[in-house]
Amino acid sequence: MTTPALAERGEASFNQSRNGISSFTFSSSSGYRGKQVVTFDRKLAPGTILIRTGERRLYYVMPGGKAIKYGVGVGRAGFAWRGTRNIARKAEWPGWTPPPQMIAREKAKGNIIPPYMPGGINNPLGARAMYLGGTLYRIHGTNAPQTIGQAMSSGCIRMLNSEVTDLYERVKIGTKVIVE
Repeated sequence: MTTPALAERGEASFNQSRNGISSFTFSSSSGYRGKQVVTFDRKLAPGTILIRTGERRLYYVMPGGKAIKYGVGVGRAGFAWRGTRNIARKAEWPGWTPPPQMIAREKAKGNIIPPYMPGGINNPLGARAMYLGGTLYRIHGTNAPQTIGQAMSSGCIRMLNSEVTDLYERVKIGTKVIVE
């Protein structure tokens, strides 16, 4: 079964098995097929977030050598970054205030972006945002799901709205985030 909202974002299907276990598959134009629980052998504490920008994946570390793997969009050339930060703030349907340098950069290309955009379905930050302390960067949803799996952002980590909502419910303020 495919819902119209999911079909707009790519190919999606929902399957209900006889034993009551459901599966959901999403495929974007970049080939991303949805979050997965995977074996994870890096020695990181459960609850840590590892973002592997070259792989375009975010891992939420779980106990027992497992992690939830999500697809992400990352910073384009000249905007990618690496480092360790902590989640400093969380927001549902956040408003967006683009930095002045972004407004100027886009204006030079003939694009006018507003100095502020209230939260909502058309907002570039999507359904949830987790602010990375000491930076302008966030892990957030998106109003452009076709960008998942690509290097197109100004340094933020983009996720599908359904997946950023799932991650948002798992993490707490202070969660360690490693970007490599």
